[in-house]
Amino acid sequence: MDRTTPVATAALEPIAWLDYHDHYTSRPDHRISGIVRVAPQLPSPQLGNRRDLLVYLPPSYHRTTRRYPVIYMHDGQNLFDHATSYAGEWGVDETMEMLAHTEGLEAIIVGIPNAGPQRLAEYTPFHDGRLGGGRGDDYLAFIVDTVKPLIDGNFRTLPNRRYTGIMGSSLGGLISLYAFFQRPTVFGFAGVMSPSLWFADEAIYDYVESAAYQPGKLYLDAGTRELGEQPSGRLHRATASRRYYASVRRMKAILVRQGYRPLRDLLHVEEKWAGHSESSWGRRLAPALRFLLSEALRQDRG
Repeated sequence: MDRTTPVATAALEPIAWLDYHDHYTSRPDHRISGIVRVAPQLPSPQLGNRRDLLVYLPPSYHRTTRRYPVIYMHDGQNLFDHATSYAGEWGVDETMEMLAHTEGLEAIIVGIPNAGPQRLAEYTPFHDGRLGGGRGDDYLAFIVDTVKPLIDGNFRTLPNRRYTGIMGSSLGGLISLYAFFQRPTVFGFAGVMSPSLWFADEAIYDYVESAAYQPGKLYLDAGTRELGEQPSGRLHRATASRRYYASVRRMKAILVRQGYRPLRDLLHVEEKWAGHSESSWGRRLAPALRFLLSEALRQDRG
C-alpha cells in the first residue's frame, strides 16, 4: 500500500499513512528497525482525544500477498524508539525482525501511544476510590471500533479473533487481561506483563473469576523485583516485590481453575531479579510472542 494513500474510515477524516522517519523529522536521534507506518493524530470519538498510531509491518509484507496476525500494544511511544519513550523502549521492532529472520514468526504490531495524563483512566476498567480511573471500556471501544477497522481496512490482516491479540505491561497488562474476557469476539490471545492487579482493591480477581471461559492463549508474567506501581510506598521493598509476584501467581491459579491449561493455553513466567521496566518486558517479549503466535505459525506453515 502506498504510504500516502488517504483511506477513509467510519466517522473519521481521511488517513494518510506516513513513513516513520518522514513523520518524525524534528530529531536526528530516532532509531527504528524495519518498516513502521504512522497515522498522525488519529482522533478517538470514544475518548475525545487524539494520538499518533504506529504500525510495524513484517519484513515479508511487501514481498508477498500473505495476511498476518495482529497484536495491539499499549504505551506505543515506548515500543519502538528510545527517542519517543518516557521510560526506555521495549525494542519491539528489533525483536520482531529477529523472530522473522530466525524463526519465520511474523505479525503486524499496532502501537497505540498512551494519552499522557489520561493513561490511568484509559487503562483501568474499574474506578479506584483514591486514584480514579475507570474508562477502560471506552478505551477498548476505541481499539475495537476505530483502530481495528482502520488496520483491517488498510493492511493485509487475519482479522478474526484467533489471530488478533492485545498486549501490555503494568496498567497495560491489566487492561489487556480485562480485554480478553470483555471482548471475546475480538481478542483470541493476550500478553499480560507485570499487571497492576492491585488497582481498585483488586477488582480484577472477582471479574475474572466470574467471567465465562473463553478459548485462546494467555501469557502472564512478573519479575521478582517488581515494586512498580504500588498503592502505597510504605512497604519494605522485598515485601512489596513478593506481594507483586504473589498477586500474579494468584491470578494464574484463578485462570487454571477457569480451565486454562498451563503451557498449552496459559504460560506463566517469573523472571528472577527482574524489575518493573521496559527493559525487563523487552527481554521477555520474544518467548511471549513465540507462545502467543504459535497457533498462527502452525497455520501459516500449513
